[in-house]
Amino acid sequence: YEGYQLANIGPREEDIAEAEAQLKGLKAELAIQEYLLSQTQLMAPSDAVIRSRLQEPGDMASPQRATYLLALNDKKWIRAYIQESHLGFVKPGMDVAVSIDSYPDKTINGQVGFISSVAEFTPKAVQTEELRTSLLYEIRIYVNDSEDILRMGMPATIKIDDSRTN
Repeated sequence: YEGYQLANIGPREEDIAEAEAQLKGLKAELAIQEYLLSQTQLMAPSDAVIRSRLQEPGDMASPQRATYLLALNDKKWIRAYIQESHLGFVKPGMDVAVSIDSYPDKTINGQVGFISSVAEFTPKAVQTEELRTSLLYEIRIYVNDSEDILRMGMPATIKIDDSRTN
């Protein structure tokens, strides 16, 4: 009969509080275990294609050492070089027409996005005025390749729209 009365009364408040605290602790432990499990997965930072594998299966991966070399699928760009004598006319944001050998009659629109402040080719430590024109500077052309026709390493011809320099 006492068991029946206790069943009708229900659990004591202390028992309910203990069970709720235990549930809260188990949920926290689950969150920790889910986080640790997520750290076992290797995820690309964005949509990309694997160019090469730098570590073998079984190697210990760490944040300090790359596992794969990736080529990002978005924000494609072309590396080009310009002579020092033309450096003053090129500005970030200038329009560029890009063409490739596969589609010689088709152009891809792009913009100058980066201009190096350091020359890639320096003939001498002390340069004469004539030798300064031999310097080449890297520029990056960010392209809108919506048709996905550009491939990594593909040679391209760029024509910079210099109508805004006047």
